[in-house]
Amino acid sequence: MKPDGVVVLDFGGQYCHLIARRVRELGVYSEILPCDATPEEIRGLETMRVKGIILSGGPASVTEENAPTIDKGILEMGLPILGLCYGHQLLAYIHGGEVRRGERREYGITYVEIDKPVGVLKGMRPIERVWMSHGDTVFKLPPEFETLAHTDISPIAAFRHRVKPLYGLQWHPEVAHTERGREMLANFLFEVCRCEANWRPEDTVEKAIREIREVVGDSRAVIAVSGGVDSTVAAVLASKALGDRLIAVHVDTGLMREGESREVAEALKRLGVNLIVVDARERFLKRLRGVVDPEEKRRIIGEEFIRVFEDEARRVGAEYLIQGTIYPDRIESGFRRYSDKIKTHHNVGGLPSKMEFKAVVEPLRDLYKDEVRRLGERLGIPASIVRRQPFPGPGLAVRIIGEVTEEKLELLRRVESIVEEEVEREGVHEGLWQYFAVLTDTKSTGVKGDERAYGWMVAVRMVESVDGMTASFYKAPWTLLERISTRITNEVPEVVRVVYDITHKPPSTIEWE
Repeated sequence: MKPDGVVVLDFGGQYCHLIARRVRELGVYSEILPCDATPEEIRGLETMRVKGIILSGGPASVTEENAPTIDKGILEMGLPILGLCYGHQLLAYIHGGEVRRGERREYGITYVEIDKPVGVLKGMRPIERVWMSHGDTVFKLPPEFETLAHTDISPIAAFRHRVKPLYGLQWHPEVAHTERGREMLANFLFEVCRCEANWRPEDTVEKAIREIREVVGDSRAVIAVSGGVDSTVAAVLASKALGDRLIAVHVDTGLMREGESREVAEALKRLGVNLIVVDARERFLKRLRGVVDPEEKRRIIGEEFIRVFEDEARRVGAEYLIQGTIYPDRIESGFRRYSDKIKTHHNVGGLPSKMEFKAVVEPLRDLYKDEVRRLGERLGIPASIVRRQPFPGPGLAVRIIGEVTEEKLELLRRVESIVEEEVEREGVHEGLWQYFAVLTDTKSTGVKGDERAYGWMVAVRMVESVDGMTASFYKAPWTLLERISTRITNEVPEVVRVVYDITHKPPSTIEWE
């Protein structure tokens, strides 16, 4: 039986995918479609019973020429619609409301006054703490709508249609900074759309196995396995689907952490995955020589990965490539028409335009990291892998600012090892999303042994997150930071300065490149 679900129409806002994530947290399936999706495309979705539509935020102004909009037929489908930020403005605008640039922007924490706690705002307090991020404002509604909330800057911060199930919120309930955003979304799903909470990521196992079998057929496939949770879960799924016709390939790029390739090989073989380890260290370093631009690094690494797989595929007679690509990888690579590209992921935007494979299969492409972990637990993958902190596909190449060399890689491996050892010794690692070091391209003056020293500056990064879409820097104990700094400067003589990154995502990304 299909689960109840909601379609999120993407107007290019990075929070769009956080909306989908929050809906799934409530046990309702969600899927993202481009904002110009047609009613036929929505009705034709085979993954769910569509019970409602959410319009995401976006960077455009609804009054601009060629601003993204929706197919007017969607308004005639009879489905409940919730517009958020840009979606809120769009709903008002296309019904004849007045939307224009406000004298002041609302950005960040805002306190909104609830005039009518009904529908999406059922049970809300007279004043709610929310997250705003907009320049345009709804100033007037047509007669068939009513105002539900306001602020000093936004006279119509929330509204609803008096008869139809149409709602608009100027703020972002999907962002953690909106104190009761979860309850607002739950109101829309369960009170307005009448959804049932009948979806779990674990239920996708059979679907993923079936998809792999249908695409690959009786042929062979190769899968890239880094040892992280995404590629490992994809490999185990593919192994269940194809058996010995799957060849898992772990590429030792020379860009891995200390001892990582050896540990990966041992773990995957214990899981019964048919694994080949390819030593391609010289090959990757040669291609990266002299390259400093991070996007170029990712493109080169993505292309070289594919070439390695093609070599192995030819050798074993495989015609298909399977990847552990997950939702955030595709999001940040700018896969939607109105979405901005944050960075190219080596297994998405880094793929070369011409490949020898008949098709690329991505069984995890619609799941978020924590959903993949739940899937891993269902598949019996050890906790040491399921809970392993994310590691970028391009490896240490994107934790070295500037040109990648063997000397820099060796230095960073030693530094990363110290960071990991101290964080784990402190016992805080299980609460962190990632903890690592970055070798900057800056050198600094220091003093070692009463003598002037001139060496590298490294940055330490620790973040807390649920899904990698947003993250907060970890407020690490001073004693922990002191131990890390002291060990690095004592044990890695080439380093004279250690700094700690205290930037959230957004505005930064988790990785530096």
